[in-house]
Amino acid sequence: MRFAFGALLTVLMLLAPATAISAQATPIKLPDPAKRGTVSVEEALQARRSVRAYADAPLTLAQLGQILWAAQGITAADGHRTAPSAGATYPLEIYVVVGNVTGLPAGVYKYRPQGHELVPHLDGDVRATLARAAVRQGWVTQAPATLAITAVAERTRTRYRDRTDRFVAIEVGHVGQNVYLQAVSLGLGTVMAGAIVEDSLAAVLKLEASERPLAVMPIGKAR
Repeated sequence: MRFAFGALLTVLMLLAPATAISAQATPIKLPDPAKRGTVSVEEALQARRSVRAYADAPLTLAQLGQILWAAQGITAADGHRTAPSAGATYPLEIYVVVGNVTGLPAGVYKYRPQGHELVPHLDGDVRATLARAAVRQGWVTQAPATLAITAVAERTRTRYRDRTDRFVAIEVGHVGQNVYLQAVSLGLGTVMAGAIVEDSLAAVLKLEASERPLAVMPIGKAR
């Protein structure tokens, strides 16, 4: 019964009203991330909570860019990033499902750390279908934007072989905590949701076969 339900859900996601964008689409440059803030690390740790109810308020492009930089932004000339990665293999990719971000059309975008920019991936607001792929967690529909964290595990497997799954899981945790703390510093909230139907989420995002979805993180003002 579970298999039949999962297969049906995947088919429905493949029929979701999202249109693929040409690979030649022009990337959207994000505002430069702030490197200094008004909330200390200790204050952010004290205030960090998982938020599962979001206000009907947009994110700004600067807020979204700051969150993405915290997740995977480049911080050194040699390409090292805000979150550590085993052997600097960086298997993770970050997609943003946008519904209500000022100046940014609804759709799915892929974050490109090199250049700190968004690459348009799919047109249309797919938050409702994303929520269904996240086991009907309604707050995914409420949030103005949701990060989807995926992994191309082969980047790490070529070096670490049977330790790959462990190292990728550790890296997702690093990214999640960075996003939590950055959200607090911006007066926003988030929650890491690992309850997903992987095949369905991959269908919503129209991922390549080599890419595995691991978690989603809604971002928005707490209600």
